[in-house]
Amino acid sequence: MLKVRSGSDAEIGPPPDTDGVDAPRRHRCAKVEVLNTTAKEASVEEVITIGLDLAKSVFQAHGADRAGGVVFRKKLRRDQLLAFFASQPRCLVAMEACASAHYWAREIGGLGHEVRLIPPAYVKPFVKRQKNDMADAEAICEAAQRPTMRFVTPKSAEAQGSAVVFRTRDLLIRQRTQLINALRGHLAEFGFVVRQGAAHTARLIDAVDEPSSDLPAEARPVLAIIAQSLRALQGQIAQLDAEIAARAKRDSVARRLMTIPGVGPVVATALVALAPAACTFKRGRDFAAWVGLTPRQHSSGGKERLGRTSKMGERSLRRLLILGASSAAKAAGRECAPANSWLKSMLARKPRMLVTVALANKMARIVWALMAHGGTYRAPAMAV
Repeated sequence: MLKVRSGSDAEIGPPPDTDGVDAPRRHRCAKVEVLNTTAKEASVEEVITIGLDLAKSVFQAHGADRAGGVVFRKKLRRDQLLAFFASQPRCLVAMEACASAHYWAREIGGLGHEVRLIPPAYVKPFVKRQKNDMADAEAICEAAQRPTMRFVTPKSAEAQGSAVVFRTRDLLIRQRTQLINALRGHLAEFGFVVRQGAAHTARLIDAVDEPSSDLPAEARPVLAIIAQSLRALQGQIAQLDAEIAARAKRDSVARRLMTIPGVGPVVATALVALAPAACTFKRGRDFAAWVGLTPRQHSSGGKERLGRTSKMGERSLRRLLILGASSAAKAAGRECAPANSWLKSMLARKPRMLVTVALANKMARIVWALMAHGGTYRAPAMAV
């Protein structure tokens, strides 16, 4: 801290011909004394909340007291993290719900701390100015102290393990799509045109294997490699589908969900593995909003403006529900549904894709009702 003592001829304030910006830093007769004062650091025992910014190797921790004041800011290596939290008194530890967050939630929670995971989108408004690890950790700490903040339930290792089969299946399907598109594009250059869709993959492979085809000799061995990779991926995807079907038969909740029209073994098993517990949501509409099947609002001044679907929550579940709804809508279009049904009347008045998303929203609400209250699906006519 600087303390200025003026001499007998010292002037107070800037000279009259200056505006204070370009004024001298001090008068030539002024005396400057430096007083060394050290603020009293808060005790570690006062830590109430710790915000932890996750990373691969170097983590940033931000400790705050009950009033929100800064207690410490620390950089921790990966091998120091658990030892650091083991030495801390029991407190609230907040992290973003990102990669490895559920693992660290289990490890830190095992040390006696209360762990809360926050969606990254809810942390971003609390970042001040520049973005760095220190600012992120402070923002996480401040967001966790808000009374209306929403949190993500930490998953167990078994729940994460059940989701691996769906992540792997999605990866293999994307790779299969890439190979199909590549093979179709190469064959189109030589006059072999096949319709789009995985159902027509066999025609692409047959065109490569046919020895009497007009494919150039230089391209045939390379295209054979793509065809072999495509066969291998199809076999692996079939193996994963068999595993998912077996899990659906063993799980009682999945069997009840499969009574809903449009929900098959893949959708039912994915809902059991990827969706949070039904008690997390108060009503089915909240679950549908979490999946991202509700319109995005941009309302102001008492006027409601609804846009496209929000696409929030679990992307895999939303995609699977829309695919199941598309299958149900296609079946209803083939005169399989009663003429006075809701789906039939919607298809007669609205575009098919709009009806598909609306049906997926309705399916999500039915899924929550069965998971929360038990029972099986009953068609409206049977319920009456």
